Amino acid sequence: MGQYPLHNVLEARARLGEGPIWDSTQNLLYWVDIYNHRVHQFNPTTGENCFFDVGDVVGAIATAGADRLIMALRHHLAFLNTQTGEVTPILEIEGNLPDNRFNDGKCDSQGRFWFGSMCSLEKPYASLYRYDNDGLLHVMETGLTISNGLGWSPDQKTFYLTDSPQQKIYAYDFNSITGDISNRRTFIDLTHESFHPDGLTIDSEGHIWSAMWGGWCVIRFNPKGEEILRIKLPVQVPTSCTFGGEDLQTLYITTASVGLSQTEIEKSFYSGDFFALQTDVTGLPNYDFYQL
Repeated sequence: MGQYPLHNVLEARARLGEGPIWDSTQNLLYWVDIYNHRVHQFNPTTGENCFFDVGDVVGAIATAGADRLIMALRHHLAFLNTQTGEVTPILEIEGNLPDNRFNDGKCDSQGRFWFGSMCSLEKPYASLYRYDNDGLLHVMETGLTISNGLGWSPDQKTFYLTDSPQQKIYAYDFNSITGDISNRRTFIDLTHESFHPDGLTIDSEGHIWSAMWGGWCVIRFNPKGEEILRIKLPVQVPTSCTFGGEDLQTLYITTASVGLSQTEIEKSFYSGDFFALQTDVTGLPNYDFYQL
């Protein structure tokens, strides 16, 4: 895989680029700039990028049918119409926890939207939620600090969840029919490293690709949790990644510039930009939120 060059496909200079998802129906990439309150739409074919100002911190998105996204804002779920830019609130969550905000999220194969919150490190009050097709909300995990990178194994039997400050990626048994998770165990322990796991994606071979906040890299782990590849990046803070392209073999990587000093920016000049790496493996498709 080292034969494939890394391309800077969009000089976005985002503050906190995150949450990339590939829309296979339109061959477009959506991603968010959390603190700038923007949902971006990127066309890799033309290089054109546009954005919607959604008026609030936006931590996660997922496609929700034609011309619509579901979003996890600071304390709300909402829909975004990608034709008009109209934001339609769904419900408020964690409004009683003003220091919290929502972070990463994805839809499972049954069209349920999973998303988590983050809190101050002194108070592990963050949680993981599942918003179902029938409009019911379920608390799936508590006691987290930063609920982050999540995904499912290709056989739909394992669910993965990252808690970034703990430097761990957890694995759970997953029931795809009921949406239940159980038997949490530490899948990857990075407490010996100086960086933190952030967003992740999973390929069709069951390997986990995790962006390393502060680590200048994306690491690929096999289904046993063993590191098998480290992709070096020219930026200090990669934040998340997803597979896209018509063959789902291009790894797209978001990055951030927030919190970097001037000296660090000079060493990591392309911080906040969007990168792409052509691979020889195939990713898994992103799923739509499906509303009954």
